[in-house]
Amino acid sequence: MSATAAGTPAPVPAPARVRASPKGRVTQAHVLRSEWTKLWTLRSTRWSLLAAVISMAGLGVLIAAIQNSRWDHLSLHDRATFTPIDNSLGGVNIAQLAIGVLGVLIISGEYTTGMISSSVMAVPRRLPVLLGKIGVFAAVTFVLMIVSSFVAFLASQAILSDHIHASLSSPHALRAVVGTALYVTVLGILCIAIGSLVRSSAGGISAFVALLFVVPGIAAILPNSIGNAINPYLPSSAGTGITQAVPDAHMFSPWGGFALFCGYTIVAVAAAGWLFVRRDV
Repeated sequence: MSATAAGTPAPVPAPARVRASPKGRVTQAHVLRSEWTKLWTLRSTRWSLLAAVISMAGLGVLIAAIQNSRWDHLSLHDRATFTPIDNSLGGVNIAQLAIGVLGVLIISGEYTTGMISSSVMAVPRRLPVLLGKIGVFAAVTFVLMIVSSFVAFLASQAILSDHIHASLSSPHALRAVVGTALYVTVLGILCIAIGSLVRSSAGGISAFVALLFVVPGIAAILPNSIGNAINPYLPSSAGTGITQAVPDAHMFSPWGGFALFCGYTIVAVAAAGWLFVRRDV
């Protein structure tokens, strides 16, 4: 006789433990992939990056071509003060404007369209969203700017080779070329922080333009004693020293000024991250 009573159902085996799929987890890698997709869905991305690349790679070459064509008509003073390294990288002045505006739009545009609500719902901790935007944009900007800087430098020196030119082994040349890409990249990160702090495209762009262009212009019209004391501490003055082979004597050293510029950026990112986590969207 069986020990199990007739009609008693057989015991059901315990279900196997189901391991949670990692595909649904929110990881920084998934956030980076999402931010990469969002970056390239913005219509302003391609145009702004194209403008930055053309400015960075093309303006220095154009300046070199013009100077080379009229070299015989330049005065002795103009020839003596012509700096082939700095002139070849002159496109940074326009490239930084395109990158700065795009940096603001990357995050302020989400507040304008309301997409920021979806972003923070998908990533409740919020901070990875801001870090993802910074990481993706910084990587794209640095790659494009380092290539554009080398193209501008090498092409310009080839054009000027009959009269005056420099090579990457010339004093400060490599530092200026790489420093140009570093400066524009950190500037883009700073502008993302500004856009996050202001949460408005118009306000963020206005703040960026005022900080990088208007304030230095105001300092330039001040008496020399005051201007020379203020200028080294301005973000634009501190940051651009690394892009110049012949830095201003009244400014910090190239790497010292760039360190100060990075310090400003870190403070701005920290403030943006703190408010991004605590403010309502």
